[in-house]
Amino acid sequence: MRIRIVDAFTDRPFSGNPAGVLLLNDADAFPDDSRLQDIALEVNHAETAFAHPLPEGGEADWALRWFTPATEVAMCGHATLATAHVLHTTGAHEGPVRFATRSGVLVATPAADGSITLDFPTAPLSRIDTPDGLAEALGAEPLTVLDTGPYIGDLLVEIADEKSVHGLSPDLKALAASARGVIATARAEDPARGYDFVSRCFFPHVGIDEDPVTGSAHTALAPFWSERLGRPDLTGLQASARSGRVRTELRGDRTLLSGRAVVVIEGELLA
Repeated sequence: MRIRIVDAFTDRPFSGNPAGVLLLNDADAFPDDSRLQDIALEVNHAETAFAHPLPEGGEADWALRWFTPATEVAMCGHATLATAHVLHTTGAHEGPVRFATRSGVLVATPAADGSITLDFPTAPLSRIDTPDGLAEALGAEPLTVLDTGPYIGDLLVEIADEKSVHGLSPDLKALAASARGVIATARAEDPARGYDFVSRCFFPHVGIDEDPVTGSAHTALAPFWSERLGRPDLTGLQASARSGRVRTELRGDRTLLSGRAVVVIEGELLA
């Protein structure tokens, strides 16, 4: 079984968000969940993606699941981008690929320039009161807090400005007790730098202290900032240490996420 480490939402190795990708030969089923979880823990990146081909003629081409080192998740953008990149660059699949996932059928479409566009459901945002202890755990006073709905399940938290997002140093243990995850965001200080908003994502509750570049979070960031800025097409900068940019296009109940990916490690799973 071939295993690859792919940096997603970047065109440079050692940046963006790394994901493990394993393409399985069995067209009927995944291995036991315990084995998938063991492999994800061994890979020890934010997510490891497992995919196997489906019979022709169905609504999807490949089945796809994502595991953090601690648990399975319902949606992951960067590991989907990484999987699509591997499928296209190895010749395992040509053209748009339809993935059957816990979040429905997700489509990844390659472009001539090497980028890939993901078609994901737009997160249904609903404003909520600031949970007790959130401001103290995050280390910043929220301006707005929104629930992101069932597929993401995190809190979208607007804070004062871009400088405050860069400077966040949350109490991760306290943050894990406040929410499954927190997407902290602010408007870009200078859009001339090539991005419209900035974010950082913290998911200690599922074993990820800070995710480098979170595609799924942008299905919530896109509608939030598109309403604020009055445009459907935006670019987000995720300001982690590795950093990465996600191009977004809001299309009602669907959000398009575009980026590139680079394979940095390829090997064989022996266990």
